[in-house]
Amino acid sequence: MSQQTWFIIAMVIYLLAMLAIGLYSFRQTDEYDDYMLGGRGLHPFVAALSAGASDMSGWLLMGLPGAMYVSGFGQLWMPIGLLIGCWANWKWTAPRLRSYTEIADNSITIPSFLEKRLNDKSHGLRIAAGLIILVFFTFYVASGMVSGGKYFQSTFGGDYLVGMLVIACVTVAYTFIGGFLAVSYTDTVQGLIMFIALILVPTFALLHMHDAGSIWTYQTQHNYGFHEALSSNPHWFSLFNGVSFITAISGLAWGLGYFGQPHIIVRFMALRKPSEARSGRRYGVVWMSLCIIGATMVAVIGPSFFGQDPSIHIDDTVNYETIFLDMGQILFHPLIAGLILTAVLAAIMSTIASQLLVVSSALVEDIYNGLINKNASHKTLINLSRAAVIMVAVVAALLALDPNSQILNLVSFAWAGFGSAFGPMVVAALYWRRLNYQGALAGMVTGAVVAFVWGQWIVDTPFGNGLYEMIPGVICSTIAMIAVTLATPEPDKSITDGFDEASRLARVAEANPELNIATAQEKIEEGNIKA
Repeated sequence: MSQQTWFIIAMVIYLLAMLAIGLYSFRQTDEYDDYMLGGRGLHPFVAALSAGASDMSGWLLMGLPGAMYVSGFGQLWMPIGLLIGCWANWKWTAPRLRSYTEIADNSITIPSFLEKRLNDKSHGLRIAAGLIILVFFTFYVASGMVSGGKYFQSTFGGDYLVGMLVIACVTVAYTFIGGFLAVSYTDTVQGLIMFIALILVPTFALLHMHDAGSIWTYQTQHNYGFHEALSSNPHWFSLFNGVSFITAISGLAWGLGYFGQPHIIVRFMALRKPSEARSGRRYGVVWMSLCIIGATMVAVIGPSFFGQDPSIHIDDTVNYETIFLDMGQILFHPLIAGLILTAVLAAIMSTIASQLLVVSSALVEDIYNGLINKNASHKTLINLSRAAVIMVAVVAALLALDPNSQILNLVSFAWAGFGSAFGPMVVAALYWRRLNYQGALAGMVTGAVVAFVWGQWIVDTPFGNGLYEMIPGVICSTIAMIAVTLATPEPDKSITDGFDEASRLARVAEANPELNIATAQEKIEEGNIKA
């Protein structure tokens, strides 16, 4: 059989496996809370890998190795920032958010939690948050579909539109039938595929080379790349040489975005118990660290691997983003190579699925159930959520019809926008007793607007100087939130009492791994545990 046939067989196996997981999850999904949040029964391993897979996307397997291949270790500032942000998010946000969302009338989305936490009777927080999620995640989903179409086109030589529709339809299918559990389970499998592929490819590449030691010197002493277009760089392995302070701080700032990404922090809300955030942190940080090391080693090995053998080359001669895929095809049997290639597909699909579910929740839970029909039955809400998944997917697919669409440029903006709009507010809602809904609303709107304006019109000017919009967005959001909160009346006693109760229960549940929120409350009331 031809190489393309083996690749197609591998992809079909993978896609059928994803649909099978969706069908399994369908049988576990009876209630609306199950569909949107898995009934708060997610194992920390599943929560950690599904969060990581929905976060990393194709950037980890294609963007990072390609950028490092061209520029060296100076590109590591962003993954370092992301790794720190991942750890901090699991450490400080996960356990408290898991506790507080259950205490706040069992909130199953971030907008509904914020409204109940701050007793916002105007519904301004819910509406603004829901609209931000709806607009930007629709474009985010579209960018994933564009990536899927281009993946199909470059890997199988197929038609862009056909590839985009196949990938979109399978992703929509398992999200539609299985909801949150299907997305979480498939994300976990996809995270494992990404992890295994990023370990296998650089390991076998080293074993394949006749002079493995040259990987540490080749790019510093030889021109490399397409027709040796990339000049040797004696500072290739330096984090600091040739890297400006603005570049380094902008890369690190990506980590700030974690606190406000709805499709990531929703996994915290679905954990079985607050204390399991500790295990989730270990799983998530170890997975992410090893994946980044694997992607880094692909870039380190690449110049020597391709430079010493003129019979092989990298297909992408501009950005070199296919280096991981090309290594896999060279090193392995076509069926194994095809399964490795599905790692990129897994990264793309996991992100699309997570975002589809969050947009669906914004439409159904935050707008329809929260504002229009608060007494809708669970069956009605599940059906509406499934309809919302299809509707958003159709709109996103229409936006993605053009393979040269500029919506891909919105990915970094969306990360900064969500991080700026929601990040400071989520942390403050969990830890600042004085916060009121006016301050939260001001911070959310300010963060989103500043991130958008800076990213679109200021970042490339002398004033912006290339500073990533996350930094001014988070700073302005925080200032606006604090200033407006302090300038407006203090929250009602019922709100501060609720905060104190939530904080107390959270501390008890975090300190006693055997307890969930309900049993912690019972133990405190019985006087068996001191809060």
